[in-house]
Amino acid sequence: MKITVLDTYAAMHTILHAPAGERVALLEEMWRPVAGMYRYFPGPVDLVAMHAASSGFPLDRDTEACLDAIELLRAADAWGRIERALRTAADRLAESLRRVDLPEVTVLLVVGDPGDRIYLDEALGLTANGSVTGYLYLNVWPSPENLDRVEAMAVHEFDHNVRYAPGGVVWDPATVTVGEQIVSEGLADALARELYGDALGRARIGVPHRHDDALYARVTANLGITGMQNFASWVLGDALAGRFGAPPIGIPTGAGYAVGNRLVDAYLAATGLSASEAVHADAREIIATAS
Repeated sequence: MKITVLDTYAAMHTILHAPAGERVALLEEMWRPVAGMYRYFPGPVDLVAMHAASSGFPLDRDTEACLDAIELLRAADAWGRIERALRTAADRLAESLRRVDLPEVTVLLVVGDPGDRIYLDEALGLTANGSVTGYLYLNVWPSPENLDRVEAMAVHEFDHNVRYAPGGVVWDPATVTVGEQIVSEGLADALARELYGDALGRARIGVPHRHDDALYARVTANLGITGMQNFASWVLGDALAGRFGAPPIGIPTGAGYAVGNRLVDAYLAATGLSASEAVHADAREIIATAS
């Protein structure tokens, strides 16, 4: 399969050294190769607005902090590590699934907004999107903890790409359930853990709630809720879901990831499957097995 990790180091460096009046056009140019990520949106998409909505680096402030962050990513060989991690994951999945027609993928890696407290304090400086097959968006604020997890983050998102690729699980925004997304997060973490171990493979935002039985019971009682617009808080938690206009329901950040890990761990233990073998497992079967 073809893996293209865009040279966003050079692009971000150029953008943040450019005169203020030129930065918007340069940012749009950087994003254009992954515009297909928004192919299901109705009408034209403002890529610059998507960048801002995704906590991407600002164009009008904190320039030196962002330039320093870009250099930290380069010093950590983030781009090379992502490409190698995706190749490793692709080889593992091709072997486990006995298929070689894995999706081609284009990766956009950026640094985030150091002035965005929800991004830094709730999302812990990591946000990503691998839900649209063919594209990975990775936003990393390069703290030591996050730099350690560059490979695991990329593999997590690639698991989503493969799960929802043609021939895999069908994602219908109108009918998809809370359970499907929570299971998908657990499966994505499971693949990252299979390759990089539990300490690095678990999404950081879910770790504090892994053993919260009351939270597990509350979330699992609502796995049948349908419609993407109705369940962001069950997966992300109130603070992050509030960014998308979701009303608070008393759920902490990362709850869905914690519950997804527990559901998938129980399923893998019961079936003897590996995470790479279970990438297309039916969410209903996983939930029923774990119950």
